[in-house]
Amino acid sequence: MNQNHISPDDPRLTLFALGEMEPAERAQFARLLEQDTAARQAVEEIRATAATVTAALELEPMVGHVPPAKPKGKLLRFPQMYFVISGLAAACFAVFFVVWQNQPQEWVTKQTHVIEMPLAAAKEAKDDKSMNVGLPVAPSPSPMVAMDVMSPGEARAAQASGSAAVYPMVQTELMARQSYFGNMKMKAAPAPGLSFGGGAAPVERDHNTEAYGHHKDNDFLRVVDNPLSTFSVDVDTASYANVRRFLAQKQLPPADAVRIEELVNYFPYAYRPPTGSVPFAASLEVASAPWAPGHRLVRIGLKGREVSDAARPAANLVFLLDVSGSMDEPNKLPLVKQSLRLLVNKLRPDDRVAIAVYAGASGLALPSTSAREQAKILEAIEELTPGGSTNGALGIQLAYDIAKAHFIPGGVNRVILATDGDFNVGTTSEGELVRLIEEKAKSGVFLSVLGFGMGNYKDSTLELLADKGKGNYAYIDSLAEAKKTLVEQAGGTLVTIAKDVKIQVEFNPAQVQAYRLIGYENRLLAKEDFNNDKVDAGDIGAGHTVTALYEVVPVGVGMETAPGVDPLKYQRPAGQQESRSSLLAGRDLSGPTARQTEMLTVKIRYKEPAGDVSSKLEFPLTDTGARFEDASPDFKFAAAVAGFGLALRDSPHKGALTLAQVAEWGRAGLGGDVGGYRTEFMTLVGEAASLLR
Repeated sequence: MNQNHISPDDPRLTLFALGEMEPAERAQFARLLEQDTAARQAVEEIRATAATVTAALELEPMVGHVPPAKPKGKLLRFPQMYFVISGLAAACFAVFFVVWQNQPQEWVTKQTHVIEMPLAAAKEAKDDKSMNVGLPVAPSPSPMVAMDVMSPGEARAAQASGSAAVYPMVQTELMARQSYFGNMKMKAAPAPGLSFGGGAAPVERDHNTEAYGHHKDNDFLRVVDNPLSTFSVDVDTASYANVRRFLAQKQLPPADAVRIEELVNYFPYAYRPPTGSVPFAASLEVASAPWAPGHRLVRIGLKGREVSDAARPAANLVFLLDVSGSMDEPNKLPLVKQSLRLLVNKLRPDDRVAIAVYAGASGLALPSTSAREQAKILEAIEELTPGGSTNGALGIQLAYDIAKAHFIPGGVNRVILATDGDFNVGTTSEGELVRLIEEKAKSGVFLSVLGFGMGNYKDSTLELLADKGKGNYAYIDSLAEAKKTLVEQAGGTLVTIAKDVKIQVEFNPAQVQAYRLIGYENRLLAKEDFNNDKVDAGDIGAGHTVTALYEVVPVGVGMETAPGVDPLKYQRPAGQQESRSSLLAGRDLSGPTARQTEMLTVKIRYKEPAGDVSSKLEFPLTDTGARFEDASPDFKFAAAVAGFGLALRDSPHKGALTLAQVAEWGRAGLGGDVGGYRTEFMTLVGEAASLLR
C-alpha cells in the first residue's frame, strides 16, 4: 500500500496547481506528488480547468455592462465589479463542468496529453500557433540537475534520456518559476465543443518588446596611460533575477540583460562590518584569475553599516503602482500586490504609507496612512485592478508630491515604484523621464524601483530611473524574490547610509601593466568626477555589500598591445606625467618601499544621506602572490559568478572559460550559503550549460 497516497479531496492539490503555496511547502508537496500518479493527474486536471475558465473570462464580453468613468485626479473603487466578475466566473465554470463531464474520454485524454508533453515539445508548440496550450501550465518535470549533484555532461545525458533526477528544494523552486513564466505569452483556447465569446479563436499576446541598454565589455587599459580607474558604486540586483527568469523559461538571456556587477552583487558576502562613525568598511583581496592564471584578480568589497528594524528612522513611503492594462498578467499586478503585503507586514506603527497609481491618468488609491491601520492599507492594495494605458510621468509627479507633503526630517522618505516600465502615453521619452526623476531627487525623497513581468519589460528605462532617483533596482520574478528584497533585506532597500559613493583605484605602474574593470560599464566616471561633489553617484543601503572585480596584468606578463598614438612633439605623454605625479601626490608613501610593493590604492568618496560635502577613505593593497586555490570562499564564489556572466555575455575576455569550470569554482565558494542563494546559482549554471551545449 502506498503510504504517501494523497486524497483527491486534499485542498493542497488546488493550492499547488494554482501556484498559491509558499516555496518550502511547494517543494515538500512536489516530492509527494512524484510518488502518486493519481494526485499528479488531479493537479493537471485542475490546471486545465483553470486555463479554460481563464480563457472564457478573457473572451466573453460583459454583455450590458458599461464601466463607469473614472474622474481625473481621484481613483474610485467599484466593489460591485467583483460580484459581476465572480458571478461570470461561476457561471462559466458551471457550464464548463457540465459539458466537460459529457465529453468523450478521448478528449480528456487529449487535454491531459497536451499538459504532459515534454518540455522540448512544449517549446515547439509555443511557436506553432495551430496548437492550443493552456495558461499557465507547468512543464513536465525535466531532469534539472544541480551542478553539485551531476556534471554538465551527466546532466545533458540525463536530459537526453529523459531519466528521473534528484530534485533538491532549490530546483523545485526553479520549477515553480518555470510554471509561472513558461507559457505566459499565450492565452488558452476554449475546449472542443464549447463556445465562448462567439467562438473566438485563440488570441496571441503582443510580440516581445523587451528593451535592454547596450553596453560593451570594458577593455584592458595600460597603467602608463590610465593610472586611475573611477566608477560609481552599484547595489542593484535586477539583472540576476531577470537572468534567472530567462533560464527558468529554458532561454538564454540577451547579452545586454547580463550586467556582471549586478550578478555578483546579488549575493551577500561575509565582509567585516565598519567600526566607529564611518558608514562602511572595505575588504580587499587579490589572487590569480581562474580563467587566466597569469593574470591577477582583485576583489574590492564594501560592507555597509547594519541598521536594525527597531533602530531605523520612521518611514514615509509612497507606493507608486502601475495599474495599466500591460500589468494584467499573473506575474505583474497580482505579484505586485503579494509583494507589497509582505512589506506592509514588516512596517512599524510609526511608519506611514500612501498608494498612488497610474494608468491613463494618475490617482490616489490611499492617502498617507499610519501603519497602525494595517488592515486599511492591505484593503487598498487588494482592491487594485489593471486597465488603461501607461502615463508614468503623471504618477511620478503625484507620488513625489505626496512624499514631500509628509516628509519626515531625518527619516526614511522613499517612493517605491512597481512597474514593467512600459510607459506609452504622456511623457514616454526615456530622457524626459530621467530628467523628471533627477529633478524630484533633489527633494530628499529617494526612489526604489521594482520591476515585474516579461514580454514588454523595459529594463533599460527602469535601471536609469533608479540610478537618477538615488535608489536601488530589483527585479521581482517570484514571491521568494519579493521576500528577499522587501523582508530579508528591508533595511538595505529602505535605509540609505551613504549617498554619491564613488570608487577610484590608483594602480602602481611598478606592479601593474594593465587592468580592466569587470562590469560597471554604465557606471564609469571621468577621473575628475571623483573629487567633484556636483557629480552624482550610487547609494549604499544599510547592511548592503558592494563588490567590484578587476582583472590585472602584472608587469612582465605578455599581453596583446593595444593600438597606440604617435609620439607627442611638444611634451611628454600626459599619461607618463600623470602616473609619476599620482604616485607622489596626496598620501605618505613612506619611502621607495611602498612605491615598489603596493599594487594599488582604493579611494572612496561618499556623502552622508543628508549631506552635500563628501568625505574620503583610502585603502592600499599589496599583492602577496596568493593562488586562486588559497583565496577565501567569498573570493572564489564572486569569481564564479563573474565567470558565469562572461560566459552568458560571450565576452571577448572569457578566454577558454567553460561553465564546468564555473561550477567547480562555485562549489569551492559555497561556504555557509545562508538563504540557499549560492546553491540556487549552481542550479542556474546547470541550466545554462544545458542551453549552451
